[in-house]
Amino acid sequence: MESTLDPHTARALLDWQIELGATEAICDAPINRYELQDKAPVKQAVAAAPVAAAAVEPAVDAVAEARSLAEGAADLAGLQAAMASFEHCELKRGARNLVFADGDARARVMIIGEAPGRDEDIQGKPFVGRAGQLLDKMFAAIGMGRTEPGDRAVYITNVLPWRPPQNRDPKPEEIAMLKPFVERHVALVKPELIVLMGNISCQAGLGKRGITRLRGQWAEAYGTPCLPMFHPAYLLRNPAAKREAWADLLSLQARLRERA
Repeated sequence: MESTLDPHTARALLDWQIELGATEAICDAPINRYELQDKAPVKQAVAAAPVAAAAVEPAVDAVAEARSLAEGAADLAGLQAAMASFEHCELKRGARNLVFADGDARARVMIIGEAPGRDEDIQGKPFVGRAGQLLDKMFAAIGMGRTEPGDRAVYITNVLPWRPPQNRDPKPEEIAMLKPFVERHVALVKPELIVLMGNISCQAGLGKRGITRLRGQWAEAYGTPCLPMFHPAYLLRNPAAKREAWADLLSLQARLRERA
């Protein structure tokens, strides 16, 4: 039944009932709340028309794709272009630049670092931040550098060409995915000796980590004699380890003189 009370009268009446202590609204007719509702009639299901199964694209083998692109590169420019065209690494989507290499590709020594940081991502070159400045000082101490000519030159690259978010460590699958490009890079440069800077570089080149145990011990990576060393970023955090780094630099210098 529709009420004939105006809003003001209805409000006043409600306030009066509240003052009397009324807390529940009671209907004119009783309601059995335990009585089951009449079940709604069940509609007969209508058979849906068969839907054609969506075509499933085969999963892409990112490592095989990287290897194919890398092997197709005839020179360093071709390798850089191949890496730039590789679309299966998520790191590429968050990076500003592909960080390829720096220094003289004819150098006797090839330095392989881990991954670009913020400064490297901005400039598109490896080892240009604080760690890079320390790297330059380290090799300058034995008369070598990325801008030095001839036998004193070094060539620098990284395992990963794109910066990981927040400078996190590269994931094992990222290292495995991009390793074919590193292998081809070494094959094109043909260095006499390789320096593996840090755990990630050792994982890619030697298949194992533990830089405090590996450093200073000559091994072989990518078919080339290699020397694992502390990464300059580690030395910035642990200055006491510079003594071991200096010993490794002297070992590198001695090996170069032996091969001269």
